[in-house]
Amino acid sequence: MDSFGRSNELSIVTQKYLKSYRCILDDMIRGMTGARLTDSISHNFMVQMIPHHRAAIEMCRNLLQYTTCIPLQNIAEGIIKEQTKSIANMEQILCGCGRQRNSCRHLACFQNRMNRIMDTMFAAMEDACSDNELNDNFLREMIPHHRGAVEMSQNTLQYHICPGLIPILNAIIASQEKGICQMEALLRGESLTKGVSNG
Repeated sequence: MDSFGRSNELSIVTQKYLKSYRCILDDMIRGMTGARLTDSISHNFMVQMIPHHRAAIEMCRNLLQYTTCIPLQNIAEGIIKEQTKSIANMEQILCGCGRQRNSCRHLACFQNRMNRIMDTMFAAMEDACSDNELNDNFLREMIPHHRGAVEMSQNTLQYHICPGLIPILNAIIASQEKGICQMEALLRGESLTKGVSNG
């Protein structure tokens, strides 16, 4: 029985996909919850968002080993491109933006909200329904991941932050809200899973 408790129902390929997904999710949770926080909201957002983005990239690479659904391939490749660029942008400004300090009260309010968003996201990703339709599995996993990024970015914009971070936050919100709409549409589509072979 695998970590999802469904090995008797799932194909070998699905089990391989889900095993990789579980490792990616566990690494993301460790990276986000174990990030070294400072007295800068700008810094704290980035050190928690970078492992979040890295997980999205790895989730897409995992999917691309198996899917033959062209719309979903396009979405996954777009996520890899956008979030690789976003990581580079954040790493470029991280040291400088880390000098933007915030009050203890604002830090506490910010992080309390971030923790609630992360807990909700982690739970939704852990509890995502798994079956032998890998495309659907990916969508049910990635949609709450994207929602988490949108909510974390919106939370950060409420505070006094480094000016260089603002366009990155706006880009995350715009691209991931668009991605959520696309993925929800695919999840509703009758033809979504027809192009996948699960072995």
